[in-house]
Amino acid sequence: MHPSLARTVFRFQETLLRRPTFPYAEALERSQWLARDALRDLQLQRLRRLLENAARHCPWHARRLREAGIDPRRLTWDDFQRIPPMTREDARRHGEEMVWRKAPGGTFRYTTGGSSGEPLVFHFGRKRQAADAACRLRARRWWGVEPGDPEVLLWGAPVELNRTDRIKALRDRLCNQLLLNAFEMSPARMTAYLDVLEAFQPKILYGYASSLALLAEHAERRGKRPRLDRLKVVYATGEPLYPHQREIIHTVFGAPVASEYGARDAGLIALESPEGQLLINSEWIVVELLDDAGNPVADGELGEVVVTNLASEAQPFIRYRTGDQARRSDEPCRGGRGLEVLAEVAGRTTDFIVRPDGTVMHALALIYVLREEPGVRQFKIVQKTPDLFQVKVVPEPGLWRPTRLDAIRRGLRQRLGADARIHIDLVEHIPAERSGKYRYVVNEMEKR
Repeated sequence: MHPSLARTVFRFQETLLRRPTFPYAEALERSQWLARDALRDLQLQRLRRLLENAARHCPWHARRLREAGIDPRRLTWDDFQRIPPMTREDARRHGEEMVWRKAPGGTFRYTTGGSSGEPLVFHFGRKRQAADAACRLRARRWWGVEPGDPEVLLWGAPVELNRTDRIKALRDRLCNQLLLNAFEMSPARMTAYLDVLEAFQPKILYGYASSLALLAEHAERRGKRPRLDRLKVVYATGEPLYPHQREIIHTVFGAPVASEYGARDAGLIALESPEGQLLINSEWIVVELLDDAGNPVADGELGEVVVTNLASEAQPFIRYRTGDQARRSDEPCRGGRGLEVLAEVAGRTTDFIVRPDGTVMHALALIYVLREEPGVRQFKIVQKTPDLFQVKVVPEPGLWRPTRLDAIRRGLRQRLGADARIHIDLVEHIPAERSGKYRYVVNEMEKR
């Protein structure tokens, strides 16, 4: 469909669903150029409004604010710091006491992907949907992509489509969006996906970082690089984008690779700009980085991402501990915007490994052991106990040698210590998580 017609369909859909996506997007085009202090004032205005609604309509939050001695109408940033952070367990246990059922536009039930093993049921409203969509539209415009431009999504999708799914699929096609199922990544299916990409000629390719990398690696092994002359950007989302993934995706698809950082419960937090910075959606998201004691960390230091979504009135997420680790940058936006900058999103707590001696290590320390070993097509490392690590390896036919097992064990023990027990299983296939993602490293001790 012609992009202008697809854009009209998209606008009609948003209006029909009472989502103010396009008015929000137009406002973001202006507000992104505000100075940091002016954006901070805008955040505080919206924060007061969010807390007023929470105090009036959400009993759990009302108690929380009352116990902290908070008057939402006169809230200051110092007052805000007195509100105790909320956890996923709080949202799970007290969710019904957090929901404003009569929020404008209605409330809608949603479930997180559950890649941590514990899905969360929560509710959102039209305001949150519109804010997320508007922030995404703005970021795509940074790359020269407009609503209605052809887009391919490599995303989790049900195998059997019910009536609702079929309606969504038709809507996607009318909006020039094509969904490729990230749950179905067999070699034959990935070969077909490469052909589909060439035929569809998207301006943007969007999907899980691990799924995009898997497709790119498949293309590289087959010696096939799809010709995508119109592709402006590949946006990787849903998990940390590792350097080796960025490199192979860029090499195969021939376009810049950008990272999108968000969570289904917390919202769309930050998106990468053409200048190579991860810019926070400061108009709708307040991001704090806190240490284990709940104190702010200095710029450049690693801290837990604590989010307040200013559009989450249907079920407020106020000072919500995401479990992710990140660093803030003191550098301004290189494009002149007033938006805050994240230097790095290091991943969730379960992406970190704990050595038998108690040292905490980033997943990359182990990933590169297997990435650099010839004959390894796919792998997954699971930490079961402080000293037990289970490694699944899909060998590459023709390149795999039995001696690789000893080399992998040696490499991992060099990083984990001599006391680490390494169990390696050769398998034909490593299935995706229930969310559709392919996680390289999982620390199962964090679930206990």
